[in-house]
Amino acid sequence: MLLALDAGNTNITIGAFEEGALTGRWRLRTVHEQTADEWGVLLRNLFALNSLDLSSVDGIIIASVVPPLDSTLAEMTRRYFQREPMFVTSTTDTGLTILYDNPREVGADRIVNGVAAFAKYGGPCVVVDLGTAITFDAVSSSAEYLGGVICPGIGISIEGLFAKTARLPLVDFCEPEKLIGTNTVGSMQSGLYYGAIGMIDGILERLMETLGPGTTAIATGGQAELIVRGSRYLKETDADLTLRGLHLIWERNHKR
Repeated sequence: MLLALDAGNTNITIGAFEEGALTGRWRLRTVHEQTADEWGVLLRNLFALNSLDLSSVDGIIIASVVPPLDSTLAEMTRRYFQREPMFVTSTTDTGLTILYDNPREVGADRIVNGVAAFAKYGGPCVVVDLGTAITFDAVSSSAEYLGGVICPGIGISIEGLFAKTARLPLVDFCEPEKLIGTNTVGSMQSGLYYGAIGMIDGILERLMETLGPGTTAIATGGQAELIVRGSRYLKETDADLTLRGLHLIWERNHKR
């Protein structure tokens, strides 16, 4: 069994693969202060609830964009799984040629998303990951990671409106009942929803002009399904894209 962890700034997504099939998937909050034992107990409980055996894990791969958490997660895997984890970096053999000016600056999750998208959809393609930040990652038809675009995430926009204004409330992100809001909450929800879609579609339009016809755009992340419903260019959504990319990278580096 392969254990895959995608450690992001807001959440850690965990997947368990058995013979290539994703048999367990969980999302936990990223808590920087959590100890290796606390992470271990959480995983042990999740495995037990899904009738999975910790001792059957024979490989662990991690994509992390939270460096302070790396040593804790590594300690947890050694203590609870007796395995040395594989961390994805810009030097990992992923099958993609990274054309960033400084490849070390590329987040591991962005590389992993590119691997999964290229394997499933071919190139050119663009992955839109709706997380703490909204990232756009472009992969060419020649399996080249070209780079991308980074924008503030939807959650950051919501918190910014609440923190920097005297009278605007904290609202949920959802598809509004109507475009023109007739109260403060409705107006904010409309602005957040259609503002996010407008930004995403505007950037995708330019990326598709650059990458050429036949470019596929794929959405992943927390608000992917909501955004896809209103987007002109996003038609594919894949909630497990990052986990599947981790599985592909593990298989590539551990062929028997």
